[in-house]
Amino acid sequence: MDSTVRAAILDCAFQWAATGGRLGGNLWNRLTVLAEEARRAWNTPDRGIWEVRTAGRPFTYSAAMCQVALDRAARLARRLDMPGDADSWATEAERLTEHILREAWDEDAGALTEHLGPGGGLDASLLALPLRRVVPADHPRMVATSGAVATRLGAGGGLLHRYLPEQSPDGLAQPEGAFVLCSFWMVDNLAGQGRTDEAAELFDTLCSYASPLGLLAEEIDPATGEFLGNFPQALSHVGLVSSAVVLGRVQRGVRPELSTRACFS
Repeated sequence: MDSTVRAAILDCAFQWAATGGRLGGNLWNRLTVLAEEARRAWNTPDRGIWEVRTAGRPFTYSAAMCQVALDRAARLARRLDMPGDADSWATEAERLTEHILREAWDEDAGALTEHLGPGGGLDASLLALPLRRVVPADHPRMVATSGAVATRLGAGGGLLHRYLPEQSPDGLAQPEGAFVLCSFWMVDNLAGQGRTDEAAELFDTLCSYASPLGLLAEEIDPATGEFLGNFPQALSHVGLVSSAVVLGRVQRGVRPELSTRACFS
């Protein structure tokens, strides 16, 4: 099981518990196994969220998803008074956040990069770190990263590339379009940084790309506006809905849960 799946399962369980749900002993035992796997797997080379066809690397996003798994396991154990190593999981999650901020940071690039250690390229998947409550949106290194992504991965018209294949080889022959979900992640980051007007403007721009039926593709050709990849793409619509919720909360005066204070509450 990869790090993204572990994180998703534990995060879903955490959200279930946060709304009053309970977990049986058998299910909890399985969840603790996932937490322990995350503790061991955070620096294991893999193919990352984009499932590249090149040699595995210790991707920053994958390490971050291990942080999510450990953090949610600790919170679940405490919230539901379940047996387990909650203090150790919480400590490991905090350590992983610090490790990511240190080891994925490239001073020359002025940004967090795609994998732990030197030599990584920019990767728009790191815009998801505040959404997963790994690094706050308003943390200085996250602000710098979102700015670098906007500048260097920007494809025009509010669109973003996931990465630049010439800097981050993916083993794929076809050209890369702009990945729609990444731009919605940028909306959420801008909102989390208090840049609400910019976030709302970007959101409106992205919605304007939808088909007459309100559907979005996986990617968009930034030169022509043509839809590329899967259509309709569920992830693009998940991003749209998530950003709409974030903006709606901000407009009602509710601070988004992407900031320093809320991220670690």
